[in-house]
Amino acid sequence: MLSPVPDADGAPFWRYAAEGELRVQTCADCAEPRFPPRPCCPHCQSFAAEWRRTSGRGRIWSYVVPHPPLLPEYAAQAPYNVILVELTEAPRIRLIGNLVTAPGAPLNSLPHDHIRIGARVRVVFDGNGLPQWVLERP
Repeated sequence: MLSPVPDADGAPFWRYAAEGELRVQTCADCAEPRFPPRPCCPHCQSFAAEWRRTSGRGRIWSYVVPHPPLLPEYAAQAPYNVILVELTEAPRIRLIGNLVTAPGAPLNSLPHDHIRIGARVRVVFDGNGLPQWVLERP
């Protein structure tokens, strides 16, 4: 399994994820959330930022099922899904992840015909702090 390689701006995201929290970088001046994390607010150009906890809920905005796998590390789990989740509290924020049946479940644990654009999901974390998603109503 591949592991994230945090940079200075994104390191807090991964630290909170390892603690089981989904937090989004937010401008401390104009309160606009932003993702991916970066040093300057694209709305007001402030360098002041904080990390706000989210509910971890959202909806599937888009998805893809790769065939064949593009990375050898995922060959055993192919075909698997990759979803784009629009966060409930911050609809302009979209996070990429996998839709699974339970925290830490294999990437191919959910049949592809169960995936629907607009379906409500919530974040879960595998044992390594990687955010994954489960359906709110399987």
